[in-house]
Amino acid sequence: MTTGFDLVTMGRIGVDIYPEQTGVGLEDVTSFGKYLGGSATNVAVAAARYGRRSAVITKTGDDPFGRYLHRALGEFGVDDRFVGTSAHLPTPVTFCEIFPPDDFPLYFYRFPKAPDLDLFPEELDLDAIRAAKVFWVTVTGLSQEPSRSATLAALEARGREGITVLDLDYRPMFWESREQAREWVGKALDHVTVAVGNLDECDTAVASREPREAAKALRDRGISLAVVKQGPKGVLAVDDSGEVEVPPVPVDVVNGLGAGDAFGGALVHGLLSGWDTERVMRFANAAGAHVAGELSCSDAMPTEAQVLRKLGGNA
Repeated sequence: MTTGFDLVTMGRIGVDIYPEQTGVGLEDVTSFGKYLGGSATNVAVAAARYGRRSAVITKTGDDPFGRYLHRALGEFGVDDRFVGTSAHLPTPVTFCEIFPPDDFPLYFYRFPKAPDLDLFPEELDLDAIRAAKVFWVTVTGLSQEPSRSATLAALEARGREGITVLDLDYRPMFWESREQAREWVGKALDHVTVAVGNLDECDTAVASREPREAAKALRDRGISLAVVKQGPKGVLAVDDSGEVEVPPVPVDVVNGLGAGDAFGGALVHGLLSGWDTERVMRFANAAGAHVAGELSCSDAMPTEAQVLRKLGGNA
């Protein structure tokens, strides 16, 4: 059966190698932890924590790290039937340095090319994409061929039905320039109903870092829900019912790298639950704060009960 998923994501997968010592550079780290990673994959894991039936469309290498990722997906309750293999490419690894509260340099090893960028349009299960209650893609998938064509083909097949999300997730190291990224992000925006990004990512998408101006520009592209993350100023969300702005949830940051993916999975859960926009944003903020207070990303994705505790018991 390829229908009936609450969420299908499409994009990055890899192994996160995180230092077990914080506040020091990689040259001084002596031990590391190994975790399932990749933004689209983490969002699927986060949604699965809430009992949502999730799957991810991506590829790994034919190697021990690839086998680890398949096993980890199963352990997290994420369906791996759409996770293919690129036998000629190694599974990516990503190292980070941890300098709390706000400095977390990333080092991507995705050479000569990441398998998740080796997705071809003809490999997609378009019926499953159309049938998913939520379909989630990221900007990284637009950065190279054949993934670019596959991502656009998936969005065109989806036809802006249901909830179709573009995670603006702009990573400069994956692109020749911001202008190149803006061109392809613009094409994707024509096919989605929800756009989510921080101020820098909104600049890439619609050439504005001013939150309300960026939200309006996204809405003018036909987006039903524009979510603009403003860092210490919280989150701005604009939809057909108006504007909502919610403050951040206080947290002693350990590692901020997984917070955005936790926010994404919680956003999906809230939208599928039919909550009003303010409740969705408060819940997603709290989910992000929970993960920011932990070392890992995928392993730290919270349950609904954990998020509610973060909110003081108020949904």
